Amino acid sequence: MTEPQGTLPASSAAMATDPGMPRPGNAAPALGSTLAQLGMELRLTARRGENLFVIVVLPLILLVFFSLVPALTPNTARPIDFLLPGILALAVISTSLVNLSIATAFERSYGVLKRLGGSPLPRAGLIAAKIGAVLVVEILQVALLVTVAVGLFGWRPGVEWSPVVAGAAFVLGTLAFAGLGLLMAGTLRAEGTLAAANALFLILLLLGGVVLPVDHLPGFLADLARVLPASALSDAYRIGLGSATGDALPSLLVLAAWGVVSSLFTTRLFRWE
Repeated sequence: MTEPQGTLPASSAAMATDPGMPRPGNAAPALGSTLAQLGMELRLTARRGENLFVIVVLPLILLVFFSLVPALTPNTARPIDFLLPGILALAVISTSLVNLSIATAFERSYGVLKRLGGSPLPRAGLIAAKIGAVLVVEILQVALLVTVAVGLFGWRPGVEWSPVVAGAAFVLGTLAFAGLGLLMAGTLRAEGTLAAANALFLILLLLGGVVLPVDHLPGFLADLARVLPASALSDAYRIGLGSATGDALPSLLVLAAWGVVSSLFTTRLFRWE
């Protein structure tokens, strides 16, 4: 969760010289240029060591640590049943909010977005490429975390698990946090986005029902947590994976509302330079 020292200027140069990027003299169709940008986004993500720690290593460490210290988790038969959905939610937050906002903010600060605005890549294609890269990374996160949960702690989905609910939580959670990330990146200075993204990450870690149940929070904090997208995502994941029972619709509606509102504000307020 630190500024990627020295990586974004190099990224700017890479975007300007990479043969996979479309050129005005070699106008590619919108889909082709978007896919080329998607590949570039994934390569840039792989080069940012600090961000890889936040989006890959940190969720894995938290999953293993809290699973091995059951006194810190609710009185459940298996702590992993409570923890895995929360850590999956944290993985979405780290990728869609923290990584996306910081990377985009520094690209905007260094003029990368302005340069791309003069290429055949449409702005909608740039957004689609960034969201697509986020989804690819998150799929890899899910695969890694579930594999560790199964291999080390014998996790299995509950009897009443619903892949539809879990999938809806994944998509809506990504859209909600990506919208918030792009909103910060497009309205704040790069340094402000860096500070805000890291602060939100810590707040949502504590208030998002990730490792501590919302019911264990003081009254006013519990009420606040219930309307935040992090707790809604954690709850929807727990119901979808069969770790909890109940109606997932309210949580999914909260995620959808955050996604719609953040997207509307991003569309109106995002500044490309």
